[in-house]
Amino acid sequence: AQLAVQGPKAERFLKPLFDIDISSITYYESAMTKFGGTDMLTSRTGYTGEDGFELYFDTKHAFSAWDRLFKEIPDLEPCGLAARDILRLEARYCLYGNDINELTNPIEAGLSWITKLDKEDFIGKDAILRAKENITRRLAGFEMEKGIPRRGFEIYKNDNKVGTVTSGGYSPTLKKGIGLGYIDVPYHKSGETVDIRIKDRFEPATIIKGAFYIRGSYGGG
Repeated sequence: AQLAVQGPKAERFLKPLFDIDISSITYYESAMTKFGGTDMLTSRTGYTGEDGFELYFDTKHAFSAWDRLFKEIPDLEPCGLAARDILRLEARYCLYGNDINELTNPIEAGLSWITKLDKEDFIGKDAILRAKENITRRLAGFEMEKGIPRRGFEIYKNDNKVGTVTSGGYSPTLKKGIGLGYIDVPYHKSGETVDIRIKDRFEPATIIKGAFYIRGSYGGG
């Protein structure tokens, strides 16, 4: 089973509960720990764009671990997939099945930073190199002052369809609609304005560079 404790207070909340000093676990690293007698693999990772820890342990301890966390940390609040999804969207984390799938390549998805083409060889390298020579679309982030974008909505420029929304929703943090979508290369750059088709109307959107909201969290995550 897995429980994720995320947010800027995650380390402070969890630190007294483990048998080791979890502040020594650096971003994207993990360690074996004990929590209330339960063995756990604790990693400093997450899918929210914030600092946090993911706790992995035997499924039989799921209920007791959940109960103990909320007993020991009164300020802890549970959240579901909808909350997690808007957090990952604000951080511009791709969701498999929406923003990336078996038909996309890491160049157009903005994932070149994790694609090391200078390595000698790996499965898919030739395909990526070929794709790099003919990128026709890019995954772009956009903001809307009016309207809430949803997956599948069409993106237009000068009455011509130039893309499709892959993820979207309302950001409580920014108090506006935000989204990701693949947009034809001439129109994907920061500052460009496009229109999102929402049912029978069009609402303007502005392309932005990078994440929608960057938190001052550990490791920049």
